[in-house]
Amino acid sequence: MGSSVSFRLVLLLQAAFLVSAARKLAGSDQTDQQPFLFQYHNGPLLTGNISINLIWYGKFKPSQRAIVTDFIASLVSSKPTSAQFSVAKWWKGTEKYYQAIGSEKPPPLVLSLGAQFLDEGYSLSKSLSSKQIVQLALKGRQRNSVNVILTASDVAVEGFCSGKCGTHGSALSAEKINGKNTKFAYIWAGNSETQFPGQCAWPFHQPIYGPQSPPLVAPNNDVGLDGMIINLASLLAGTATNPFGNGYFQGPKEAPLEAASACPGVYGKGSYPGYAGDVLVDSATGASYNAHGVNSRKYLLPALFDPSTATCATLV
Repeated sequence: MGSSVSFRLVLLLQAAFLVSAARKLAGSDQTDQQPFLFQYHNGPLLTGNISINLIWYGKFKPSQRAIVTDFIASLVSSKPTSAQFSVAKWWKGTEKYYQAIGSEKPPPLVLSLGAQFLDEGYSLSKSLSSKQIVQLALKGRQRNSVNVILTASDVAVEGFCSGKCGTHGSALSAEKINGKNTKFAYIWAGNSETQFPGQCAWPFHQPIYGPQSPPLVAPNNDVGLDGMIINLASLLAGTATNPFGNGYFQGPKEAPLEAASACPGVYGKGSYPGYAGDVLVDSATGASYNAHGVNSRKYLLPALFDPSTATCATLV
């Protein structure tokens, strides 16, 4: 099993330091500050045509599945839009990591929605270990794919209650290429509607620590799924730029800060602990968002660490 990355509330002190440092870098003209720089560890990044296969574990409503599939489709949507802020534009922030490699330009990363698998019968029970997450990941095709396990709100996952809202990692593929097993990337994200929403669905739920500001209205009217989108977006960015534990990250390999997890709690300009930032608000529903997607969707997506400026970059 490859390295598994947890985020959001892992290494709270380190993350808090980074947010403070990133804000200082963004808002200060002092030249004597030491910038926070991501390190490239000489490993591969995701490149080429990659399918995102979804493995739904437990019961999800069709409307909930649509929130996620529309998000995946929005990452590479080429449909013209009048919206200045889009999911596709947010995803383009990951391209700066590829540009920073320098010498050889890697093939572009093109994501697409792949196959979907439904396991509504809880084939491995309602309590999953990390090894069982990998077992589920093997259900999808592994070649040129990222397999995403999404667990329902009544499924407990090892580590979920200790500040982990999701993970990404790598494992040996069951499919051989030229007679050899290769590694493939996988992601797990859980629906936190009833499990730790104060950690994993903030800012759509009252936080369990820190300033107690009122929660924002979820753009898709589903606190658990809108929180899941935030976590899935963070993990996809981490997977693209550090798929096998030797790409871009800062800190210990076992719990690194990556493209999105390096900017916890930042969704718009002016953010600070307990305040997500100056995001957009739907005048009809009062919902908060910062990105437009396909099928008139709206999403709230995390800031991405910009390696060229050493700051947390937001859409709005």
